[in-house]
Amino acid sequence: MLAGAAVAVGGVGALLALLDSGSPLRGPFALFFLFAAPASAIAAVLRGLDPFSRVLTSVAGAVVVDMLVAQGMLAVHRWSVDGGVITVAAISGLISLSVFMRHMPGHTTADKAV
Repeated sequence: MLAGAAVAVGGVGALLALLDSGSPLRGPFALFFLFAAPASAIAAVLRGLDPFSRVLTSVAGAVVVDMLVAQGMLAVHRWSVDGGVITVAAISGLISLSVFMRHMPGHTTADKAV
């Protein structure tokens, strides 16, 4: 139930940021999305770690993703809130996709060697 609430808050935050809403919840919810989306995607990849290490690594990875996106936008002189939210969502989606692809039926470790 807590995970569902976190997804809802993150989704609302991304939506409010993309719609350029004047809501006072826009800032905190968007910030929650920018940290929670990459952190949850990275945590899904790191299943083998103990819980404390997994949380610590995924939060650090989320900060790295956010900073790299911001640095990239600054480097190309294209600063955009919408672009940052979309880019973080895309990177998080690609990281999550790698987890789903690994667990597809018929995908074994022997397939990787070929």
